[in-house]
Amino acid sequence: MNDPQQAPRPRGRRSGGTVGILVTLVTAISLACGNAIAAPFDQPQPAAEAAAAKVPHDPMAAVTQMQPSWNLGNTLDALPDETSWGNPLTTKATFDGLRSQGFRSVRIPVSWYPHQSETAPYTIDPAWMKRVKQVVDWALEDGLYVEINVHHDSWKWILNMSTDHANVMARFNSTWQQIATTFKNEPRTLLMESVNEPQFSNATDAQKTQYLRELNTSFHSIVRNSGGRNKDRLLVLPSEETNSAQHWLDDLSTTMKSLHDRNLVATVHYYSWYPFSVNIANGTTYDATSQKDLTEGFARVHDTFVAKGIPVYLGEYGLLTSPYSGVVERGEMLKYFEHVNYVARTNGMTTAVWDASNDFLNRSTMRWQVPEMEALIKSSWTTRSGTASTDNVFLPASGPITAQTITLNRNGLRFAGLWQGNVPLIPFRDYTLNGDQLTLTAVALTRLAGDRAHGVTATLQVRYSGGVPWKLFVRSYDKAVLSGATGTADGLTIPTRFNGSLMANVESTYADGTAAGPASWTTYQSFDNYRVGYGANTTTVKADFLKSLKDGAPVTLTFRFWTGATVTYHVTKSGNTVTGTAS
Repeated sequence: MNDPQQAPRPRGRRSGGTVGILVTLVTAISLACGNAIAAPFDQPQPAAEAAAAKVPHDPMAAVTQMQPSWNLGNTLDALPDETSWGNPLTTKATFDGLRSQGFRSVRIPVSWYPHQSETAPYTIDPAWMKRVKQVVDWALEDGLYVEINVHHDSWKWILNMSTDHANVMARFNSTWQQIATTFKNEPRTLLMESVNEPQFSNATDAQKTQYLRELNTSFHSIVRNSGGRNKDRLLVLPSEETNSAQHWLDDLSTTMKSLHDRNLVATVHYYSWYPFSVNIANGTTYDATSQKDLTEGFARVHDTFVAKGIPVYLGEYGLLTSPYSGVVERGEMLKYFEHVNYVARTNGMTTAVWDASNDFLNRSTMRWQVPEMEALIKSSWTTRSGTASTDNVFLPASGPITAQTITLNRNGLRFAGLWQGNVPLIPFRDYTLNGDQLTLTAVALTRLAGDRAHGVTATLQVRYSGGVPWKLFVRSYDKAVLSGATGTADGLTIPTRFNGSLMANVESTYADGTAAGPASWTTYQSFDNYRVGYGANTTTVKADFLKSLKDGAPVTLTFRFWTGATVTYHVTKSGNTVTGTAS
Protein backbone atom coordinates (compact mmCIF):
# COMPACT_ATOMS: atom_id res chain seq x y z
CA MET A 1 0.00 0.00 0.00
CA ASN A 2 1.17 3.55 -0.58
CA ASP A 3 2.16 6.39 1.73
CA PRO A 4 -0.68 6.95 4.25
CA GLN A 5 -0.29 10.68 3.67
CA GLN A 6 -1.15 10.28 0.00
CA ALA A 7 -4.76 10.37 -1.21
CA PRO A 8 -6.16 6.83 -1.59
CA ARG A 9 -6.38 5.59 -5.16
CA PRO A 10 -9.37 3.68 -6.51
CA ARG A 11 -8.77 -0.05 -6.69
CA GLY A 12 -10.59 -3.12 -7.96
CA ARG A 13 -12.36 -1.75 -11.04
CA ARG A 14 -9.70 0.70 -12.14
CA SER A 15 -8.98 0.33 -15.84
CA GLY A 16 -11.77 -2.21 -16.11
CA GLY A 17 -11.75 -3.82 -13.22
CA THR A 18 -0.65 -0.84 -3.56
CA VAL A 19 18.54 -11.14 14.84
CA GLY A 20 19.35 -14.21 13.61
CA ILE A 21 23.09 -14.33 14.21
CA LEU A 22 24.65 -10.98 13.37
CA VAL A 23 27.73 -11.25 11.25
CA THR A 24 30.37 -8.69 10.61
CA LEU A 25 29.39 -6.33 7.84
CA VAL A 26 31.90 -6.36 5.02
CA THR A 27 32.60 -3.25 3.07
CA ALA A 28 30.42 -2.98 -0.04
CA ILE A 29 32.39 -3.00 -3.24
CA SER A 30 31.18 -0.37 -5.67
CA LEU A 31 30.14 -1.53 -9.09
CA ALA A 32 31.37 -0.31 -12.38
CA CYS A 33 29.49 -0.46 -15.65
CA GLY A 34 26.49 -2.09 -14.04
CA ASN A 35 28.27 -4.91 -12.19
CA ALA A 36 26.73 -6.05 -8.89
CA ILE A 37 27.70 -4.50 -5.59
CA ALA A 38 29.08 -7.19 -3.34
CA ALA A 39 26.88 -7.75 -0.31
CA PRO A 40 27.41 -9.39 3.08
CA PHE A 41 25.66 -12.19 4.95
CA ASP A 42 26.52 -15.10 2.67
CA GLN A 43 26.20 -17.72 5.41
CA PRO A 44 22.80 -19.40 5.96
CA GLN A 45 21.47 -19.74 9.49
CA PRO A 46 20.94 -23.24 10.97
CA ALA A 47 17.24 -22.53 11.68
CA ALA A 48 16.83 -21.32 8.13
CA GLU A 49 18.40 -24.55 6.84
CA ALA A 50 15.75 -26.56 8.67
CA ALA A 51 12.98 -24.40 7.21
CA ALA A 52 14.31 -24.89 3.68
CA ALA A 53 13.58 -28.61 3.72
CA LYS A 54 9.89 -27.94 4.32
CA VAL A 55 9.30 -26.10 1.04
CA PRO A 56 7.49 -28.33 -1.47
CA HIS A 57 9.04 -28.66 -4.90
CA ASP A 58 5.68 -27.75 -6.44
CA PRO A 59 5.29 -23.93 -6.39
CA MET A 60 1.51 -24.19 -6.02
CA ALA A 61 1.89 -26.37 -2.93
CA ALA A 62 4.50 -24.01 -1.51
CA VAL A 63 2.30 -20.92 -1.85
CA THR A 64 -0.62 -22.88 -0.40
CA GLN A 65 1.55 -23.52 2.67
CA MET A 66 1.90 -19.74 3.06
CA GLN A 67 -1.80 -19.35 3.89
CA PRO A 68 -2.65 -17.30 5.91
CA SER A 69 -0.31 -14.34 5.55
CA TRP A 70 0.17 -10.92 7.15
CA ASN A 71 1.87 -7.66 6.15
CA LEU A 72 4.38 -5.94 8.42
CA GLY A 73 2.98 -2.70 7.00
CA ASN A 74 4.21 0.86 7.53
CA THR A 75 7.41 -0.43 9.11
CA LEU A 76 10.46 -1.20 6.99
CA ASP A 77 8.58 0.54 4.18
CA ALA A 78 7.96 3.68 6.31
CA LEU A 79 9.59 6.93 5.27
CA PRO A 80 12.23 7.85 6.15
CA ASP A 81 12.78 5.30 8.92
CA GLU A 82 11.24 2.22 10.51
CA THR A 83 9.31 4.04 13.25
CA SER A 84 8.42 7.19 11.28
CA TRP A 85 4.80 6.14 10.72
CA GLY A 86 4.06 5.27 14.33
CA ASN A 87 4.96 1.60 14.60
CA PRO A 88 7.46 0.30 17.19
CA LEU A 89 10.71 -1.35 16.24
CA THR A 90 10.17 -4.91 15.08
CA THR A 91 11.60 -7.60 17.36
CA LYS A 92 11.82 -11.37 17.39
CA ALA A 93 8.71 -11.33 19.59
CA THR A 94 6.78 -9.83 16.66
CA PHE A 95 7.15 -13.05 14.71
CA ASP A 96 6.77 -15.29 17.76
CA GLY A 97 3.37 -13.65 18.24
CA LEU A 98 2.50 -13.83 14.57
CA ARG A 99 3.19 -17.54 14.48
CA SER A 100 1.17 -18.12 17.65
CA GLN A 101 -1.81 -16.41 16.01
CA GLY A 102 -1.84 -19.03 13.25
CA PHE A 103 -0.13 -17.09 10.47
CA ARG A 104 2.22 -19.08 8.28
CA SER A 105 3.87 -16.31 6.30
CA VAL A 106 4.69 -12.62 6.45
CA ARG A 107 5.18 -10.06 3.74
CA ILE A 108 7.87 -7.57 4.75
CA PRO A 109 7.60 -4.47 2.55
CA VAL A 110 10.90 -2.56 2.31
CA SER A 111 11.55 0.95 1.00
CA TRP A 112 15.18 1.17 -0.02
CA TYR A 113 15.66 4.65 -1.48
CA PRO A 114 15.83 6.62 1.80
CA HIS A 115 18.83 4.44 2.66
CA GLN A 116 20.46 4.43 -0.78
CA SER A 117 22.70 6.79 -2.74
CA GLU A 118 20.80 8.57 -5.51
CA THR A 119 23.64 8.30 -8.00
CA ALA A 120 25.55 5.33 -9.41
CA PRO A 121 26.38 2.85 -8.06
CA TYR A 122 23.23 3.42 -5.92
CA THR A 123 24.79 1.82 -2.85
CA ILE A 124 22.37 0.72 -0.13
CA ASP A 125 23.43 1.77 3.36
CA PRO A 126 25.07 -1.34 4.90
CA ALA A 127 23.38 -0.60 8.24
CA TRP A 128 19.95 -0.67 6.56
CA MET A 129 20.71 -3.87 4.70
CA LYS A 130 21.86 -5.40 7.98
CA ARG A 131 18.64 -4.34 9.72
CA VAL A 132 16.43 -5.76 6.96
CA LYS A 133 18.28 -9.05 7.10
CA GLN A 134 17.98 -9.16 10.87
CA VAL A 135 14.19 -8.81 10.63
CA VAL A 136 13.94 -11.36 7.81
CA ASP A 137 16.03 -13.89 9.74
CA TRP A 138 13.87 -13.54 12.84
CA ALA A 139 10.80 -14.40 10.79
CA LEU A 140 12.52 -17.32 9.07
CA GLU A 141 13.72 -18.70 12.40
CA ASP A 142 10.08 -18.85 13.49
CA GLY A 143 9.35 -21.17 10.58
CA LEU A 144 7.45 -18.52 8.63
CA TYR A 145 7.59 -18.05 4.90
CA VAL A 146 8.80 -14.50 4.19
CA GLU A 147 8.40 -12.20 1.21
CA ILE A 148 10.49 -9.06 0.71
CA ASN A 149 10.19 -6.50 -2.05
CA VAL A 150 11.03 -3.05 -3.38
CA HIS A 151 8.10 -1.07 -1.97
CA HIS A 152 7.57 2.70 -1.93
CA ASP A 153 10.42 3.12 -4.40
CA SER A 154 7.67 2.40 -6.96
CA TRP A 155 6.11 5.86 -6.64
CA LYS A 156 9.24 7.75 -5.60
CA TRP A 157 11.56 7.07 -8.52
CA ILE A 158 10.54 3.98 -10.49
CA LEU A 159 7.45 5.78 -11.78
CA ASN A 160 9.75 8.15 -13.74
CA MET A 161 10.66 5.57 -16.39
CA SER A 162 9.05 7.55 -19.20
CA THR A 163 11.33 10.56 -18.57
CA ASP A 164 14.40 8.97 -16.93
CA HIS A 165 14.45 5.45 -18.32
CA ALA A 166 18.19 4.74 -18.25
CA ASN A 167 18.74 5.92 -14.68
CA VAL A 168 15.64 4.17 -13.36
CA MET A 169 16.70 0.86 -14.88
CA ALA A 170 20.28 1.25 -13.64
CA ARG A 171 19.09 2.00 -10.12
CA PHE A 172 16.51 -0.80 -10.14
CA ASN A 173 19.11 -3.30 -11.35
CA SER A 174 21.66 -2.16 -8.79
CA THR A 175 19.09 -2.37 -6.00
CA TRP A 176 18.18 -5.94 -6.84
CA GLN A 177 21.80 -6.97 -7.39
CA GLN A 178 22.55 -5.91 -3.84
CA ILE A 179 19.43 -7.52 -2.35
CA ALA A 180 19.84 -10.75 -4.29
CA THR A 181 23.49 -11.10 -3.28
CA THR A 182 22.75 -10.40 0.38
CA PHE A 183 19.93 -12.95 0.61
CA LYS A 184 21.14 -15.57 -1.88
CA ASN A 185 21.84 -18.21 0.76
CA GLU A 186 18.59 -17.82 2.66
CA PRO A 187 16.27 -20.84 2.49
CA ARG A 188 13.58 -21.12 -0.16
CA THR A 189 11.04 -20.05 2.45
CA LEU A 190 12.17 -16.53 1.49
CA LEU A 191 10.38 -15.15 -1.57
CA MET A 192 11.33 -12.01 -3.49
CA GLU A 193 8.82 -9.64 -5.15
CA SER A 194 10.12 -7.38 -7.93
CA VAL A 195 8.22 -4.17 -7.16
CA ASN A 196 5.17 -3.11 -5.17
CA GLU A 197 2.17 -1.64 -7.02
CA PRO A 198 4.16 -0.63 -10.14
CA GLN A 199 2.97 2.60 -11.71
CA PHE A 200 4.35 4.93 -14.35
CA SER A 201 3.72 8.64 -14.83
CA ASN A 202 2.92 10.15 -18.23
CA ALA A 203 2.74 6.74 -19.89
CA THR A 204 0.25 5.08 -22.20
CA ASP A 205 -1.03 1.60 -21.44
CA ALA A 206 1.34 0.20 -24.05
CA GLN A 207 4.28 1.96 -22.40
CA LYS A 208 3.22 0.72 -18.98
CA THR A 209 3.21 -2.82 -20.32
CA GLN A 210 6.69 -2.32 -21.75
CA TYR A 211 8.12 -0.75 -18.59
CA LEU A 212 6.76 -3.37 -16.22
CA ARG A 213 7.94 -6.16 -18.49
CA GLU A 214 11.42 -4.65 -18.46
CA LEU A 215 11.42 -4.46 -14.66
CA ASN A 216 10.08 -7.95 -14.11
CA THR A 217 12.38 -9.63 -16.62
CA SER A 218 15.45 -7.73 -15.40
CA PHE A 219 14.60 -8.63 -11.79
CA HIS A 220 14.21 -12.26 -12.81
CA SER A 221 17.55 -12.34 -14.62
CA ILE A 222 19.46 -10.64 -11.80
CA VAL A 223 18.11 -12.90 -9.05
CA ARG A 224 18.45 -16.13 -11.01
CA ASN A 225 22.08 -15.34 -11.88
CA SER A 226 23.12 -14.18 -8.40
CA GLY A 227 24.03 -17.63 -7.10
CA GLY A 228 23.11 -19.62 -4.04
CA ARG A 229 19.48 -20.63 -3.56
CA ASN A 230 18.33 -17.83 -5.83
CA LYS A 231 18.59 -20.28 -8.73
CA ASP A 232 15.21 -21.79 -7.84
CA ARG A 233 13.76 -19.39 -5.27
CA LEU A 234 10.08 -18.47 -5.70
CA LEU A 235 9.93 -15.07 -7.39
CA VAL A 236 6.81 -12.93 -7.22
CA LEU A 237 5.75 -10.76 -10.17
CA PRO A 238 2.98 -8.12 -10.02
CA SER A 239 0.52 -6.90 -12.58
CA GLU A 240 0.32 -3.18 -13.32
CA GLU A 241 -0.56 -1.51 -9.98
CA THR A 242 -1.26 -5.11 -8.82
CA ASN A 243 -4.64 -4.64 -10.53
CA SER A 244 -6.95 -7.44 -11.62
CA ALA A 245 -8.18 -5.87 -14.86
CA GLN A 246 -7.97 -8.55 -17.53
CA HIS A 247 -5.57 -6.72 -19.87
CA TRP A 248 -3.08 -6.22 -17.03
CA LEU A 249 -3.38 -9.88 -16.04
CA ASP A 250 -2.81 -10.88 -19.66
CA ASP A 251 0.31 -8.70 -19.81
CA LEU A 252 1.69 -10.37 -16.70
CA SER A 253 0.81 -13.83 -18.02
CA THR A 254 2.70 -13.07 -21.25
CA THR A 255 5.76 -11.97 -19.28
CA MET A 256 5.71 -15.07 -17.08
CA LYS A 257 5.39 -17.41 -20.07
CA SER A 258 8.36 -15.74 -21.74
CA LEU A 259 10.59 -16.50 -18.74
CA HIS A 260 10.10 -20.30 -18.95
CA ASP A 261 10.44 -20.61 -15.18
CA ARG A 262 8.11 -22.78 -13.10
CA ASN A 263 9.13 -21.08 -9.83
CA LEU A 264 7.14 -17.91 -10.42
CA VAL A 265 4.22 -16.50 -8.44
CA ALA A 266 1.71 -13.90 -9.64
CA THR A 267 0.53 -11.21 -7.23
CA VAL A 268 -2.39 -8.80 -7.11
CA HIS A 269 -3.85 -6.62 -4.36
CA TYR A 270 -7.47 -5.97 -3.41
CA TYR A 271 -9.04 -3.13 -1.44
CA SER A 272 -12.66 -3.62 -2.49
CA TRP A 273 -14.96 -1.62 -4.73
CA TYR A 274 -13.74 1.94 -4.28
CA PRO A 275 -17.05 3.63 -3.31
CA PHE A 276 -17.53 1.07 -0.54
CA SER A 277 -13.89 1.06 0.56
CA VAL A 278 -13.94 4.77 1.48
CA ASN A 279 -17.73 5.25 1.79
CA ILE A 280 -18.06 7.68 -1.11
CA ALA A 281 -20.79 8.12 -3.76
CA ASN A 282 -23.37 6.71 -1.32
CA GLY A 283 -21.42 3.45 -1.09
CA THR A 284 -22.43 2.73 2.49
CA THR A 285 -23.09 -1.00 2.18
CA TYR A 286 -21.31 -4.11 0.95
CA ASP A 287 -23.93 -4.44 -1.75
CA ALA A 288 -24.30 -6.52 -4.91
CA THR A 289 -22.04 -4.18 -6.88
CA SER A 290 -19.24 -4.48 -4.33
CA GLN A 291 -19.62 -8.26 -4.19
CA LYS A 292 -19.59 -8.54 -7.98
CA ASP A 293 -16.40 -6.50 -8.17
CA LEU A 294 -14.76 -9.03 -5.85
CA THR A 295 -16.08 -12.22 -7.38
CA GLU A 296 -15.44 -11.20 -10.98
CA GLY A 297 -11.96 -9.87 -10.22
CA PHE A 298 -10.88 -13.01 -8.36
CA ALA A 299 -12.38 -15.21 -11.08
CA ARG A 300 -10.24 -13.42 -13.66
CA VAL A 301 -7.13 -14.00 -11.55
CA HIS A 302 -8.03 -17.66 -11.09
CA ASP A 303 -8.69 -18.29 -14.77
CA THR A 304 -5.54 -16.47 -15.90
CA PHE A 305 -3.14 -18.06 -13.42
CA VAL A 306 -4.39 -20.61 -10.88
CA ALA A 307 -6.27 -22.70 -13.43
CA LYS A 308 -3.02 -22.96 -15.39
CA GLY A 309 -0.94 -24.08 -12.44
CA ILE A 310 0.54 -20.67 -11.55
CA PRO A 311 0.21 -19.80 -7.83
CA VAL A 312 -1.25 -16.44 -6.80
CA TYR A 313 -0.36 -14.46 -3.69
CA LEU A 314 -2.92 -11.81 -2.73
CA GLY A 315 -0.13 -9.67 -1.36
CA GLU A 316 -2.43 -7.08 0.23
CA TYR A 317 -6.12 -7.00 1.02
CA GLY A 318 -8.21 -4.75 3.23
CA LEU A 319 -10.02 -1.43 2.95
CA LEU A 320 -8.65 1.98 2.02
CA THR A 321 -9.69 3.27 5.44
CA SER A 322 -8.84 1.94 8.88
CA PRO A 323 -11.24 -0.85 9.87
CA TYR A 324 -12.05 0.88 13.16
CA SER A 325 -12.33 4.46 11.89
CA GLY A 326 -16.11 4.28 11.51
CA VAL A 327 -15.85 5.27 7.84
CA VAL A 328 -17.21 1.85 6.88
CA GLU A 329 -19.97 0.60 9.17
CA ARG A 330 -19.01 -2.31 11.43
CA GLY A 331 -21.35 -4.96 10.05
CA GLU A 332 -20.73 -4.03 6.41
CA MET A 333 -17.00 -4.22 7.06
CA LEU A 334 -17.32 -7.69 8.62
CA LYS A 335 -19.30 -8.93 5.62
CA TYR A 336 -16.51 -7.79 3.34
CA PHE A 337 -13.70 -9.45 5.30
CA GLU A 338 -15.64 -12.70 5.54
CA HIS A 339 -16.35 -12.66 1.81
CA VAL A 340 -12.90 -11.67 0.55
CA ASN A 341 -11.23 -14.57 2.36
CA TYR A 342 -13.87 -17.04 1.20
CA VAL A 343 -13.68 -16.01 -2.47
CA ALA A 344 -9.88 -15.98 -2.40
CA ARG A 345 -9.84 -19.45 -0.85
CA THR A 346 -12.26 -20.92 -3.39
CA ASN A 347 -10.14 -19.42 -6.17
CA GLY A 348 -6.93 -20.94 -4.79
CA MET A 349 -5.25 -17.71 -3.66
CA THR A 350 -3.14 -17.18 -0.54
CA THR A 351 -4.20 -14.02 1.32
CA ALA A 352 -2.03 -11.44 3.12
CA VAL A 353 -3.98 -8.90 5.17
CA TRP A 354 -2.58 -5.37 5.05
CA ASP A 355 -1.94 -4.27 8.65
CA ALA A 356 -0.68 -0.71 8.60
CA SER A 357 -0.56 0.23 12.26
CA ASN A 358 -2.43 -1.82 14.85
CA ASP A 359 -5.40 -2.15 12.51
CA PHE A 360 -5.63 -5.87 13.21
CA LEU A 361 -2.81 -6.99 15.51
CA ASN A 362 -1.52 -4.90 18.39
CA ARG A 363 2.17 -4.51 17.59
CA SER A 364 3.13 -4.47 21.27
CA THR A 365 1.35 -7.70 22.21
CA MET A 366 0.79 -9.29 18.74
CA ARG A 367 -2.77 -10.00 19.82
CA TRP A 368 -5.84 -9.02 17.83
CA GLN A 369 -7.26 -5.60 18.58
CA VAL A 370 -10.89 -6.75 18.31
CA PRO A 371 -11.82 -10.35 19.24
CA GLU A 372 -14.79 -10.50 16.86
CA MET A 373 -12.57 -9.53 13.92
CA GLU A 374 -10.11 -12.22 14.98
CA ALA A 375 -12.87 -14.84 15.17
CA LEU A 376 -14.37 -13.89 11.82
CA ILE A 377 -11.13 -13.72 9.83
CA LYS A 378 -9.69 -16.88 11.35
CA SER A 379 -12.94 -18.72 10.65
CA SER A 380 -12.95 -17.48 7.06
CA TRP A 381 -9.61 -19.19 6.42
CA THR A 382 -11.36 -22.56 6.50
CA THR A 383 -15.14 -22.09 6.37
CA ARG A 384 -17.93 -19.56 5.97
CA SER A 385 -19.89 -17.52 8.48
CA GLY A 386 -23.45 -16.35 8.06
CA THR A 387 -24.30 -12.65 8.12
CA ALA A 388 -27.46 -10.57 7.73
CA SER A 389 -28.73 -7.47 5.97
CA THR A 390 -27.87 -5.40 9.04
CA ASP A 391 -26.27 -5.67 12.44
CA ASN A 392 -28.49 -2.99 14.00
CA VAL A 393 -32.16 -2.98 14.95
CA PHE A 394 -33.22 0.59 15.72
CA LEU A 395 -36.16 1.19 18.04
CA PRO A 396 -37.73 4.61 18.74
CA ALA A 397 -37.07 5.80 22.28
CA SER A 398 -40.76 6.70 22.63
CA GLY A 399 -44.02 5.65 21.04
CA PRO A 400 -45.12 2.21 19.88
CA ILE A 401 -42.62 -0.53 19.01
CA THR A 402 -43.46 -2.67 16.01
CA ALA A 403 -42.03 -5.90 14.62
CA GLN A 404 -38.91 -5.61 12.46
CA THR A 405 -37.59 -7.90 9.74
CA ILE A 406 -34.01 -8.50 8.63
CA THR A 407 -32.75 -10.71 5.81
CA LEU A 408 -30.38 -13.54 6.66
CA ASN A 409 -27.33 -14.21 4.50
CA ARG A 410 -26.87 -17.89 5.27
CA ASN A 411 -23.83 -18.39 3.02
CA GLY A 412 -24.70 -22.06 2.66
CA LEU A 413 -25.31 -22.59 6.38
CA ARG A 414 -28.38 -23.56 8.37
CA PHE A 415 -30.08 -21.11 10.76
CA ALA A 416 -29.53 -22.44 14.29
CA GLY A 417 -31.45 -19.97 16.41
CA LEU A 418 -31.50 -16.49 17.87
CA TRP A 419 -29.81 -16.03 21.25
CA GLN A 420 -29.28 -13.37 23.89
CA GLY A 421 -26.11 -14.43 25.68
CA ASN A 422 -26.65 -18.04 26.68
CA VAL A 423 -30.45 -17.78 26.52
CA PRO A 424 -32.22 -18.84 23.30
CA LEU A 425 -35.10 -16.68 22.12
CA ILE A 426 -38.36 -18.54 21.59
CA PRO A 427 -39.64 -19.15 18.05
CA PHE A 428 -43.04 -17.61 17.24
CA ARG A 429 -43.14 -15.72 20.56
CA ASP A 430 -39.90 -13.78 19.99
CA TYR A 431 -39.27 -14.28 16.29
CA THR A 432 -40.52 -15.97 13.15
CA LEU A 433 -38.56 -17.25 10.18
CA ASN A 434 -39.98 -17.27 6.68
CA GLY A 435 -37.28 -18.38 4.25
CA ASP A 436 -34.45 -15.92 4.88
CA GLN A 437 -36.73 -13.31 6.46
CA LEU A 438 -36.16 -13.18 10.22
CA THR A 439 -38.83 -11.12 11.98
CA LEU A 440 -38.42 -10.01 15.58
CA THR A 441 -41.82 -9.62 17.18
CA ALA A 442 -43.05 -6.45 18.86
CA VAL A 443 -43.32 -8.39 22.13
CA ALA A 444 -39.66 -9.40 22.01
CA LEU A 445 -38.43 -5.97 20.93
CA THR A 446 -40.41 -4.25 23.68
CA ARG A 447 -38.76 -6.52 26.22
CA LEU A 448 -35.30 -6.03 24.69
CA ALA A 449 -35.74 -2.25 24.62
CA GLY A 450 -35.80 -2.19 28.43
CA ASP A 451 -36.04 1.36 29.73
CA ARG A 452 -35.41 2.62 26.14
CA ALA A 453 -32.41 4.69 27.12
CA HIS A 454 -30.47 5.89 24.09
CA GLY A 455 -27.96 3.41 22.71
CA VAL A 456 -27.59 -0.36 22.79
CA THR A 457 -30.25 -1.97 24.99
CA ALA A 458 -29.58 -5.60 24.04
CA THR A 459 -27.15 -7.69 22.00
CA LEU A 460 -28.39 -10.76 20.15
CA GLN A 461 -26.65 -13.50 18.20
CA VAL A 462 -27.92 -15.05 15.00
CA ARG A 463 -26.37 -18.50 15.20
CA TYR A 464 -25.72 -20.65 12.17
CA SER A 465 -24.63 -24.26 11.77
CA GLY A 466 -21.03 -23.16 11.34
CA GLY A 467 -18.72 -20.18 11.46
CA VAL A 468 -19.02 -17.16 13.73
CA PRO A 469 -22.42 -15.98 15.06
CA TRP A 470 -23.76 -12.71 13.66
CA LYS A 471 -24.31 -10.00 16.27
CA LEU A 472 -27.48 -7.91 16.25
CA PHE A 473 -27.48 -4.74 18.34
CA VAL A 474 -30.87 -3.53 19.53
CA ARG A 475 -30.59 0.26 19.78
CA SER A 476 -32.95 2.86 21.18
CA TYR A 477 -32.79 6.26 19.47
CA ASP A 478 -34.20 9.70 18.89
CA LYS A 479 -33.33 11.91 15.94
CA ALA A 480 -29.85 13.45 16.21
CA VAL A 481 -29.49 17.19 16.81
CA LEU A 482 -26.59 19.29 15.45
CA SER A 483 -25.93 22.80 16.81
CA GLY A 484 -24.30 25.92 15.40
CA ALA A 485 -20.52 26.18 15.47
CA THR A 486 -17.58 28.31 14.38
CA GLY A 487 -14.18 27.04 13.35
CA THR A 488 -11.41 27.47 10.84
CA ALA A 489 -10.49 25.85 7.53
CA ASP A 490 -8.39 23.44 9.61
CA GLY A 491 -11.53 21.96 11.16
CA LEU A 492 -15.07 22.64 12.29
CA THR A 493 -16.31 20.82 15.39
CA ILE A 494 -20.10 20.65 15.57
CA PRO A 495 -21.80 19.91 18.92
CA THR A 496 -23.97 16.86 18.23
CA ARG A 497 -26.53 15.04 20.34
CA PHE A 498 -26.58 11.67 18.62
CA ASN A 499 -29.35 10.34 20.87
CA GLY A 500 -28.47 6.74 20.01
CA SER A 501 -28.39 7.34 16.25
CA LEU A 502 -25.46 6.24 14.07
CA MET A 503 -24.30 8.35 11.14
CA ALA A 504 -24.09 6.63 7.73
CA ASN A 505 -22.73 9.33 5.39
CA VAL A 506 -23.05 12.98 4.36
CA GLU A 507 -24.26 14.61 1.16
CA SER A 508 -22.79 18.06 0.40
CA THR A 509 -24.04 20.50 -2.23
CA TYR A 510 -23.83 24.12 -3.25
CA ALA A 511 -26.99 26.15 -3.77
CA ASP A 512 -27.18 25.06 -7.43
CA GLY A 513 -27.10 21.37 -6.44
CA THR A 514 -23.53 20.69 -7.60
CA ALA A 515 -21.13 18.68 -5.48
CA ALA A 516 -19.27 20.50 -2.71
CA GLY A 517 -16.02 18.95 -1.55
CA PRO A 518 -12.82 17.43 -2.91
CA ALA A 519 -14.61 14.99 -5.24
CA SER A 520 -16.42 16.85 -8.02
CA TRP A 521 -18.06 13.69 -9.44
CA THR A 522 -20.34 12.90 -6.48
CA THR A 523 -22.34 14.83 -3.93
CA TYR A 524 -21.56 12.09 -1.40
CA GLN A 525 -17.97 12.83 -0.41
CA SER A 526 -15.78 10.26 1.29
CA PHE A 527 -16.96 9.75 4.87
CA ASP A 528 -13.31 10.13 5.85
CA ASN A 529 -13.93 13.90 5.55
CA TYR A 530 -15.71 13.66 8.90
CA ARG A 531 -14.82 12.38 12.34
CA VAL A 532 -17.80 11.26 14.39
CA GLY A 533 -17.26 11.37 18.15
CA TYR A 534 -20.14 9.48 19.72
CA GLY A 535 -18.59 9.62 23.18
CA ALA A 536 -17.67 13.30 22.90
CA ASN A 537 -20.97 14.28 21.23
CA THR A 538 -19.18 16.01 18.38
CA THR A 539 -19.00 15.81 14.59
CA THR A 540 -15.82 17.25 13.09
CA VAL A 541 -15.66 18.40 9.49
CA LYS A 542 -12.02 17.93 8.44
CA ALA A 543 -9.62 20.29 6.73
CA ASP A 544 -9.45 18.52 3.36
CA PHE A 545 -13.16 19.07 2.87
CA LEU A 546 -13.29 22.63 4.20
CA LYS A 547 -10.27 23.86 2.23
CA SER A 548 -11.82 22.59 -0.99
CA LEU A 549 -14.94 24.79 -0.58
CA LYS A 550 -15.54 27.95 -2.57
CA ASP A 551 -15.07 31.06 -0.50
CA GLY A 552 -18.35 32.66 0.57
CA ALA A 553 -20.51 30.00 -1.10
CA PRO A 554 -22.99 28.39 1.32
CA VAL A 555 -22.90 24.60 1.42
CA THR A 556 -25.75 22.35 2.52
CA LEU A 557 -24.70 19.23 4.41
CA THR A 558 -27.28 16.48 4.67
CA PHE A 559 -26.24 14.12 7.44
CA ARG A 560 -27.77 10.69 6.85
CA PHE A 561 -28.26 8.18 9.65
CA TRP A 562 -28.72 4.42 9.69
CA THR A 563 -32.10 4.97 11.33
CA GLY A 564 -33.29 6.48 8.03
CA ALA A 565 -33.41 10.01 9.43
CA THR A 566 -31.61 13.00 7.88
CA VAL A 567 -30.43 16.25 9.43
CA THR A 568 -29.71 19.34 7.31
CA TYR A 569 -26.87 21.68 8.20
CA HIS A 570 -25.29 24.72 6.51
CA VAL A 571 -21.60 25.60 6.29
CA THR A 572 -19.97 28.71 4.85
CA LYS A 573 -16.24 29.37 4.54
CA SER A 574 -15.08 33.00 4.52
CA GLY A 575 -11.32 33.21 4.29
CA ASN A 576 -10.03 31.04 7.11
CA THR A 577 -13.26 31.25 9.13
CA VAL A 578 -15.92 28.56 8.85
CA THR A 579 -19.42 28.99 10.24
CA GLY A 580 -21.96 26.22 10.69
CA THR A 581 -25.67 26.67 11.34
CA ALA A 582 -28.44 24.17 11.93
CA SER A 583 -31.60 24.25 9.81
